[in-house]
Amino acid sequence: MSAVVAPITHRRVLAVALPIVVSNATVPILGAVDTAVVGQLGRAAPIGAVGLGAIILISIYWIFGFLRMGTTGMVAQARGAGDVAETGALLTRGVMIAFAAGAAMILGQAAIFWAAFRIAPASAEVEGLARSYLAIRVWGAPAAIAAYALTGWLIAMERARGVLLLQLFTNGVNVICSVAFVLGLGWGVPGVALGTLIAEWSGLALGLWLCRAAFSGAQWRDWARVFDPAKLRRMARVNGDIMIRSIALQGCFTSFMFLGAGFGDVTLAANQVLLQFLEVTAYALDGFAFAAEALVGQALGHRARGALRQAAVLSSQWGLGFAAALSAAFLLAGPAIIDVMTTSEEVRAAARHYLPWLVAAPLVGIAAWMLDGIFIGATQTRDMRDAALLSVAVYALSLMVLIPLIGNHGLWAGLMILNTTRGVTLGLRYRKIEARA
Repeated sequence: MSAVVAPITHRRVLAVALPIVVSNATVPILGAVDTAVVGQLGRAAPIGAVGLGAIILISIYWIFGFLRMGTTGMVAQARGAGDVAETGALLTRGVMIAFAAGAAMILGQAAIFWAAFRIAPASAEVEGLARSYLAIRVWGAPAAIAAYALTGWLIAMERARGVLLLQLFTNGVNVICSVAFVLGLGWGVPGVALGTLIAEWSGLALGLWLCRAAFSGAQWRDWARVFDPAKLRRMARVNGDIMIRSIALQGCFTSFMFLGAGFGDVTLAANQVLLQFLEVTAYALDGFAFAAEALVGQALGHRARGALRQAAVLSSQWGLGFAAALSAAFLLAGPAIIDVMTTSEEVRAAARHYLPWLVAAPLVGIAAWMLDGIFIGATQTRDMRDAALLSVAVYALSLMVLIPLIGNHGLWAGLMILNTTRGVTLGLRYRKIEARA
């Protein structure tokens, strides 16, 4: 029996979006604290080891980001349809996938880390310290990957404050443990790793408690439902499409850095500074995309076309407003922010030269970001995959034409073209979502 869908209001959109925006704002702080803690050891190698080890793990964990997006869309639809049993079963499936993936990482750690150090070689001292860091951190893989599923479930249930609490708690435990183990006990790099390991498992415990509504009945362990072949096939299809889409887009951002390196150290550094503006944009606008995921998914599950359209429109209106605010902030304060981020006059000058691209970026990219959220909520993932692959092809062709003509400006133009194409290709497919409702 379908649940009654609550009206889609500005309050509901903001109740999901704003805690996510604040939660995302805490993410860079953790890396800065870890760096500062090991920086007190007075040597370069520990800083490099922690940075390299963290990047290796983040890159691997990122592959499983589909668990967050897929869980949000499917749970939101189940909630909209009033299928409480399926909301619990979906969380169980997600956590089980996470634990299986984490166990595979632990068992295969020797091969995984061997390959990682071949791709990103370091000095003997840095690699040795990084290996000691990874040998401890890898035991947190099941908890770290499970956090994607738990976060997706909370967003789908409009429990965004729970996401914020989970992020603050996990980061807080990490900071306290790292400071105590490194500065208090003198454990160095292993101390940072142990602090993060404790934080990951503590976060899992809190996350499960925050998701306790899923475990209030027997639905989460209804094994016939959990292992239902049709539902497993749908979950595999949705997650597989998202993973292909994400890998394709990540390839674009990776190529951006590699191609930027060909313009010299100053331009590369300027691009790196400006990419922080893009990261801030993504973190800020994610909150409104997540609101679209939850509200569109629920409306589709309820087969309420009017509510679906309202969810898409209201969340996008707020996203557009924030995008405009970010563009204005980058226009007015961008030069000052650049000066804070680097003391090199050459890099400052180059970054200011390319800053207009970042002023445009939030407004150029808002359609792609919001439509991503809408399509995830609708689990219209095949269209997302196809649109991403087409957009990547257009991006590659644009770089082939523009870089020889206008150099680094062509690189930034290609990134704008990528996001514009994503927005257009998804926008042309939007009617299919309303037709399903």
